[in-house]
Amino acid sequence: MKTLIVYYSMEGNTQFVADLVKEKVDSDTLRLIPKKAYNDKGFAKFFWGGKSALMAEKPELEEYTVDFSKYDRIVFGFPVWAGTFTPPLRTFIEDNRKSLAGKRFSAYACMAGSGGEKAIGKLAKFLEIPGFEATSIFIDPKTAQNAEKMAQINGFCVALNQ
Repeated sequence: MKTLIVYYSMEGNTQFVADLVKEKVDSDTLRLIPKKAYNDKGFAKFFWGGKSALMAEKPELEEYTVDFSKYDRIVFGFPVWAGTFTPPLRTFIEDNRKSLAGKRFSAYACMAGSGGEKAIGKLAKFLEIPGFEATSIFIDPKTAQNAEKMAQINGFCVALNQ
């Protein structure tokens, strides 16, 4: 089964997981990049990112090319913002809803606080699916690496390879 990992990463945690998953699962990656970057410093980062997530905004993305016929499964990776998934995923899904039909889905969330399960549930609802084949929530996987977190990422890869 060929997998596409579609992710948005601001601070590198989500990309860190995507890169590790790519090493262990037959997959390609697609990093979503908004045309207008989010502020990534201080209070403005939380205010504007949270507002954008809560308001269900759909930012314009840098161009990308995907041949969806090559992939059986899509894995979505995202940081949790204000208890939900990040707006670039919302844009990607809306722009490609027809091409995503009939695919299998998994997801992972990266966060420093809480809300990962809720965010994954909101993503499933937005995709109009009952749930994901595999999910995982990682707490600061890049910035606070340890053996337990690496084992958790490996466990997610095992689940994807089943």
